[in-house]
Amino acid sequence: MHTIFASTGFVLACVGLAISVAFWIPRLCNRARLKEMLGSRYPVVYVVYIANGPLLLILGLILALKFH
Repeated sequence: MHTIFASTGFVLACVGLAISVAFWIPRLCNRARLKEMLGSRYPVVYVVYIANGPLLLILGLILALKFH
């Protein structure tokens, strides 16, 4: 059972890291175009980024380290 949680944590950490890196590479995430398209709703992009990038990374690390 512990290996399932540790494996899930490792996968979540990798996905969170990939999303975090992809968000800051200008060619992958054109923030100027997103700002143009979303207008006043642009801050929602950061909420989605935080929920899917750093928080997944942190959750994955916690699971991987706790159940390793």
